[in-house]
Amino acid sequence: MLLNIFTAALLFGLAVLLAWPLGCYMARVYAGERTWLHFLTPLERGFYRLARLNPEQGMTWQRYTLALLGVNAVWLVWAVLVLLVQDKLPFWNPDHIPAMSFPQALHTGVSFLTSTNAQHYSGETGASYFAQMAVFTFLQFVSAGTSLAAGIAVVRALGGRESTNVGNFYQDLVRSCVLILLPLCLVFSVLFLLTGVPMTFEGAAAYTSLEGAAGTVARGPVAALLAIKELGSNGAGFFGPNCAHPFETPNFAAFALHHVAVLLTPMAFVFMLGYYLRQPRFARMVFGVMTAGLLLLLVPAVAAEMHGTPFLNALGLDPAAAGNLEGKEIRFGVFHTAFYNAFNMAIPAGTLAGAQDSFAPLAGAPFMLLMQIDAFFGGLGTGFLNFLIYLVIAAFVGSLMVGRTPELLGKKVEAREMQLATLVAVAQPVVVLACTAVAAWVYQRTPDAANSLKWLGNPGSHGFTAMLYEFVSAAAGNGSGYGSLGSNTPFWNLVPCLAMLSGRFVPIIGALVLGAGLRAKPYTPPSVGGIRLESFTFAVLLVVVIGILGALLFFPALALGPLAEFFANR
Repeated sequence: MLLNIFTAALLFGLAVLLAWPLGCYMARVYAGERTWLHFLTPLERGFYRLARLNPEQGMTWQRYTLALLGVNAVWLVWAVLVLLVQDKLPFWNPDHIPAMSFPQALHTGVSFLTSTNAQHYSGETGASYFAQMAVFTFLQFVSAGTSLAAGIAVVRALGGRESTNVGNFYQDLVRSCVLILLPLCLVFSVLFLLTGVPMTFEGAAAYTSLEGAAGTVARGPVAALLAIKELGSNGAGFFGPNCAHPFETPNFAAFALHHVAVLLTPMAFVFMLGYYLRQPRFARMVFGVMTAGLLLLLVPAVAAEMHGTPFLNALGLDPAAAGNLEGKEIRFGVFHTAFYNAFNMAIPAGTLAGAQDSFAPLAGAPFMLLMQIDAFFGGLGTGFLNFLIYLVIAAFVGSLMVGRTPELLGKKVEAREMQLATLVAVAQPVVVLACTAVAAWVYQRTPDAANSLKWLGNPGSHGFTAMLYEFVSAAAGNGSGYGSLGSNTPFWNLVPCLAMLSGRFVPIIGALVLGAGLRAKPYTPPSVGGIRLESFTFAVLLVVVIGILGALLFFPALALGPLAEFFANR
């Protein structure tokens, strides 16, 4: 156990050490300063000339939002069209993968557009190589670039002078993809390749077993997809089992790369925040709160898996000897599988090394809270946008508690900001709970639902948890799911699209409006006796505010799902 904890801490620490200089580099990129990758500038300018764009033209939050939504709409149409005709395209489909149905193609397109990457298909048998590269890998790049662009626009608004300009979306997008994501992905793709991850455009390899039976082994351009999958907080596996597949994670060296890569960019964004705003103490506070919140939910989840299951414990078996082995990647053990899955709920990339359906109920509850909060590092760029909502609420409450005018980084927080933050904080849980209620109502009202709908492989509270988890994962941009849920059906392909789109764009638009409103206000020097954002006191208050909001908005649903299952199994 001590060795496992030391290894996990080492990997976490390595990600922090790499994120620090990366955050400094990202701040210089977005500030337009010269960097050691300055030779890529002609490539950046080439995109502007090709699209006939003026990258120096500032945008209001309205124009920024319209540009963001416009290009995302174009990408969605492209993705759905390719998936609908992938069997008719004459190239990069050596295994003759059939086309997707429209509900599945729409779900898949929306999923990759919103960086959710929920897969209601098995990667190696559901998509051609062309679809894997031209749709999935492409959308993983540009969706991550969109997240970074929205994030830096809000950061720019928080630290800028009084103005209505939040930046230029196209410049932020191109810089994010060309100067940050592309170099990182090239490095990590080579590293994955060196650990034994395949990278080929040949079809499935044929083999003959020792018994003389013929078979095939799926392969493809895996290394290229893995890099952006982790670095972009995406999570889609080239293969159905995701990181549990030996071609995605052939050894512990590759597993360590997965750990570091998925944590690296969200952490770097926090460090970038300090460099860009020239507020290092504020950034350290943000990093500390995110780390504390992550550990407060990660530790119980891992502990629940290490204590085995009630059924095995009733047989007199020692839970400390193995833990809950069901659904785990045995090569890496229960601890590392649970640890990896847990922080992939927080990021939320949703890359998995074990089956979520087989985790203990007291692990499933923290998993869903991590996704629902989506602010303990969270997704690349968008994690800070969610954190900002809690930050505004905590700053407002804390300032009123000490009798001072609420302010955030020198800008007054007034009724409009508080109303907007509250609306965004409530919107995602409302959509999740409403969709779950509709799913439960349809299941209950359908005669012989178990056989006619074939939604739930497990009935009762676990079945409710599977439905709730699907919508929480969709709204949080996570994409993981319970294997016992019959997800590739018209209902589960279409309804979660609403949760994915709202969970993606409501926080982005809300944060842009909030940031633009703060930037338009004059700077106010900190008042004497006011609450200091970088102080330990405010950090504790912020953790409490996040915890209370998470409990109030989501605890009743957890009580009907994983908590009810836990008490039923005792």
